[in-house]
Amino acid sequence: MEKVFIISLGCSKNLTDAEEMLGILAHKKFTVVPSEKDAGVILINTCAFIKSARLEACREIKRAARLKAKGLIKKIIVSGCLTQKEGEILPREYPAVDAFIGLTEISKIDQIIKTPAHCFNPPPRMLKAPKYKMRLTAPHSAYLKVSDGCNNCCAYCTIPSIRGRFRSKQVKDIVAEARALAGGGAKEISLIAQDTTAYGQDIYGGPSLVKLLRELVKIKTVKWWRIMYAYPENVTEDLLEFISKHKTVARYIDMPLQHISDGILKVMNRRSDSSEIRQKIAMIRRYVPDMGLRTNFIAGFPGETEEDFEKLKKFIAEIKFNNVGIFAYSKEDGTAAAKMKNQVPQKIKLARVAELTAAQSRVVDGINKKLKNKIISVMLDAPEFGRMECDAPDIDGRVRLLGGKKYNPGDIVKAKIISAEGYLRTAKILR
Repeated sequence: MEKVFIISLGCSKNLTDAEEMLGILAHKKFTVVPSEKDAGVILINTCAFIKSARLEACREIKRAARLKAKGLIKKIIVSGCLTQKEGEILPREYPAVDAFIGLTEISKIDQIIKTPAHCFNPPPRMLKAPKYKMRLTAPHSAYLKVSDGCNNCCAYCTIPSIRGRFRSKQVKDIVAEARALAGGGAKEISLIAQDTTAYGQDIYGGPSLVKLLRELVKIKTVKWWRIMYAYPENVTEDLLEFISKHKTVARYIDMPLQHISDGILKVMNRRSDSSEIRQKIAMIRRYVPDMGLRTNFIAGFPGETEEDFEKLKKFIAEIKFNNVGIFAYSKEDGTAAAKMKNQVPQKIKLARVAELTAAQSRVVDGINKKLKNKIISVMLDAPEFGRMECDAPDIDGRVRLLGGKKYNPGDIVKAKIISAEGYLRTAKILR
């Protein structure tokens, strides 16, 4: 049977697709190898959200093509968002690739490898829990995709055209998937989607994240349930009250806001204005005072004036988010924003990213001063490193632990912060 090496690019949602494909291949008796040197097949699961992601995918395809030309591998299979976005132009550009496949073909990956063929189908209309999964994360921390696609149609975003309409898994199927992850050692499970707080609106008549959480918290071996990609409109009082009453739901919300200027929010086609965003943040901190808040902002969106930018910079200083991702606007073909005439020059975009990053660094310095000598809970990722409850895996801060060698990944320990610089904190485990 074929030996397969996978390269998975992009976000955690893409990673779960890769895990599903590997699970199918393992079940079908393919050999999944940890190094491309041992592989006969390279499977590249691509991202295409912005230009830089597409360039990364293309570099990997070209590199695999060189390996094939040298006779080091036999087949190249390319899956994921790049195929879903670019479609039939790809085989002409990369003739060495044996099969370009989209999201619908994930469940048929074993057949595709056996008999390669290009497939350019629309995204599936329904989302089902995977029958098989091979984890690509650490054993103690896992991602669980509860829905896919998006109906929001933000002016800058290609996701609806790539991933399709919003669609959710059934509660019972998610719970079964979660139990399997917990049975495999997961102590932390991050719930992910394009819009996690809209979960269930397509199948249950309205957002149903609380309904799902009620069932998930019954799995007692999971210590932290983490909510990622929460749109502010559906962060409700019911959800916050539930979090406040259940210690295993992490005090953490990843709530991408993108901007705070009403003029920019409107042309972005965002549903909340600045007043609603502020009210939502105040509500979060009223119900869960120790909530860790993460967000993302776009700098240099078309039409962003100095006044708009200053509002955003002041907002970062005012709200004091625990973690912030800041990105220069990327002009993407097929989006409404790409057609806007008042594009911001790249030099200005990058300068604004730098200023916003500096503003957030000052916020983190202030947070760090308050952290010193504080006793915190830390989940270990390695004997000497872990994360606070307000830090998600892969994207947020870390804690360097003194005295952690006798503990295992997934253990939660009490530790006292002794120093902090940027997003790296040092803490001593309390005996």
